[in-house]
Amino acid sequence: MEAIYDLQPTSILLYFVLPLLFLMGILVKKRSKLPYPPGPKGLPLVGNMSMMDQLTHRGLAQLGKKYGGIVHLRIGMLHMVSVTSPDIARQVLQVQDNIFSDRPANVAIKYLTYDRSDMAFANYGPFWRQMRKICVMKLFSRKREESWNSVREEVDSTILTVLPQTGSSVNIGELVFMLTMNIIYRAAFGSDVVQGKEKEYFISILQEFSKLFGAFNLADFFPGLNWVDPQGLTARLTKARKSLDGFIDKIIDEHLEKKKVNGGCLDGDDDMVDNLLAFYSEDGKKDVAHEDLKVSITLNRDHIKAIIM
Repeated sequence: MEAIYDLQPTSILLYFVLPLLFLMGILVKKRSKLPYPPGPKGLPLVGNMSMMDQLTHRGLAQLGKKYGGIVHLRIGMLHMVSVTSPDIARQVLQVQDNIFSDRPANVAIKYLTYDRSDMAFANYGPFWRQMRKICVMKLFSRKREESWNSVREEVDSTILTVLPQTGSSVNIGELVFMLTMNIIYRAAFGSDVVQGKEKEYFISILQEFSKLFGAFNLADFFPGLNWVDPQGLTARLTKARKSLDGFIDKIIDEHLEKKKVNGGCLDGDDDMVDNLLAFYSEDGKKDVAHEDLKVSITLNRDHIKAIIM
């Protein structure tokens, strides 16, 4: 036991990290024998990771001209293809879209969407189809749009804020951002829920979610490093989701209490949470074969949080 504690950092690197990298290199070498489309030759282990700053739409178009309409790239242990040919794009997006319809999700997205419990990242299947029905029929319908009086009030309030500033400079970017956020908050939570410091707190949660969604994580490209958490993102992910849980759980409880007081009826000024709670059940069990939307799917709290975010 004393010998283990006496190991120096260099020894730990030699005994644990280097063998791990060696095994990953072997796996990459074996996988590289599969018949992938043509593409730029990558470096050992990291593949084409050194080209990541060039993989913009223009950079991918240049690779398409050089290697053909479909190009293979390997970023770490993650294999991907770029399609630039119209004919191949039609096969991917239209003819065989059921094969390619699932949207890739990194470690942060899987965790922050409660394991793909939303519509944006849910895998194509019965659950995704029922979620789409809820969004089309309940959340984004014409009737739903006409009932959002609070949204129109928010736009009017923004205009009244800008009018007195005639002749002076206005930060349009900040103004539009705050308007968009306020519209989302009031449409999702109602006109009487997110105000003052609570609104600022929720904005900070959204901003942290946005940063985590786009953060570079080595574990996304080297899954074997996920348990190591080399960049310390796990703690940030846990803290961000815990903050969201506390905030929205409180709002859900308030809406459930209001619904109970009203005898299960909505008061006409219902919001997104009210509409989602119509399908609410703690276990979230569903019968996807039933024609009635409320019977065919039920949502638990994680589903509601993921849809709102």
